[in-house]
Amino acid sequence: MSEHAASASAMAGFIAGLPKAELHVHLQGGASVETILELSRRHPHEGIPTDDAALREFYRFTDFDHFIRVYMDVNRLVKSADDVQSLVSGLGRDLARVNVRYAEVTVTVDSHLQAGIEPDALAEALTRGRADSLAMHDVEIAFTYDINGMDGHAGAERTIAWAEQFMPAGSTGFGIGGPEDGLPRRDYAPYFRRAREIGLASVPHAGETTGPESIRESIHALGAVRIGHGIAAAKDASLIRELVERGIVLEVCPTSNVRTRAVASLPEHPFPVLRAAGVRVTLNTDDPGMFDTDLVREFAIAHEVFGIDAEGLAGLARESVLASLAPPGTKARILAEIDEFAAGGPPA
Repeated sequence: MSEHAASASAMAGFIAGLPKAELHVHLQGGASVETILELSRRHPHEGIPTDDAALREFYRFTDFDHFIRVYMDVNRLVKSADDVQSLVSGLGRDLARVNVRYAEVTVTVDSHLQAGIEPDALAEALTRGRADSLAMHDVEIAFTYDINGMDGHAGAERTIAWAEQFMPAGSTGFGIGGPEDGLPRRDYAPYFRRAREIGLASVPHAGETTGPESIRESIHALGAVRIGHGIAAAKDASLIRELVERGIVLEVCPTSNVRTRAVASLPEHPFPVLRAAGVRVTLNTDDPGMFDTDLVREFAIAHEVFGIDAEGLAGLARESVLASLAPPGTKARILAEIDEFAAGGPPA
């Protein structure tokens, strides 16, 4: 083996073994092909491919709008509390394979309620799936509940009302996702206020397919402590300064941004620009089952495309833990694991 090949192999091993946390992964989109095939074969009448190759082809997106349409199609497979439990426990299994110790998983509550799942049954399914993930895979899962922007204020009201009455243990965040155009973040301020009152942190999507203004609105109107994606901040020096001064974290998802055509290519991704400017950035997968990625691949991209060395990768892993909404004990435990692993020294 050549010296270069040996070094590349050592780095691959370092990335694979590095303990990690993930802050931006959606429940349905995070489901692996394996899990979605289980559901599509359980509900074949919904027309979602039941063959591995066909499902992967189904996940070839032409743009962000096409991705949203496919995502909504896949939502139709989740019809029962058992389906929700399968998604959570399956995600725990997949996260364990890439050494994720803790994940904040976005659940679009209203899509499950509109599918006919009873509110209390949904909470119980999330609880059971979370318990399965911890017991079977040693992955601690927390939940963020997001408003689907396409469902407007009615969907937002159903989402926060469910959280106020039914949210289970491990509930940490409240967000908004889906299309950004035509959905001013300030319009959703009352729902985020109610979420903060019950202890859910504000973690909205913004600045993924729109400009910097949606990020500003999320900070000022929604009280955001983290921003999902937020890559449009790279276009606005004053916004970058504000993010740095406030310590607001961006949940960046490089492969997702390329797959949905929000960014033309990985070499053009603004992640290095944001990081160099001092913005707190984390690496995430968004919808790994749909985008054919995982957190190992995202860390490999950070090394191979963005030029981040082993020390920097360990720093990114620590940042995800520090920026998480996990209990102090969970943070301390994972940070200690990262430090112990990284103490072995960077790959030669």
